Amino acid sequence: MTAEEKYVAAAYLVVFVVVFVYVLIMAAKVARLERELAELAEQARRKDRAQAKRERHELAEEVEVG
Repeated sequence: MTAEEKYVAAAYLVVFVVVFVYVLIMAAKVARLERELAELAEQARRKDRAQAKRERHELAEEVEVG
């Protein structure tokens, strides 16, 4: 293998490593965002359930009073 071929192979290797590291970083960010989105969705569901429970309670009080 000539010196030029070694430089080309090394350049390809460097580019491959850089792209691979970039993909790993993006995958980690996507995973983190998915976890945060799942947490936010769960918080929204809990809030909706609590709101619905309050509304049912208020409606029941109105029926008892009225």
